[in-house]
Amino acid sequence: MRIGELSRRTGVNAHQLRYYEAQGLLEADRGANGYREYDENAVLRVKQIRHLLGAGLSSEDIAYLLPCAAGEAPELPGCPELLAAMRSRLQRLDDQMNRLAQSRDALADYIDAAERMGNESYPPHDEADPEPVPA
Repeated sequence: MRIGELSRRTGVNAHQLRYYEAQGLLEADRGANGYREYDENAVLRVKQIRHLLGAGLSSEDIAYLLPCAAGEAPELPGCPELLAAMRSRLQRLDDQMNRLAQSRDALADYIDAAERMGNESYPPHDEADPEPVPA
């Protein structure tokens, strides 16, 4: 099948499919006319890629995991190498979430402090001169 049909069958646009191919996640043969030709397995492969992307895995992580994937969800065997890769990604996500939580708390503190200071106009201006004072 050509890229347009694969796109229709998976709901993934052709640009993303070409990206998956460039990342080594999806394979296509080239017809005599130079068009990409995908086999029937490409539909399942794209669905697996989408599920794994939805889990927050990078294309590099997915390239490592895909050869072991089975089924649409996909199911992954519990071998030590795959578990280590997934645990590593989970740790990176946890670290990122912690940094985001710290940023959120700091921003909330700034908002609370600003609200306690009252409703002053911004930028600040001199009472005698209604023009704003440069910051």
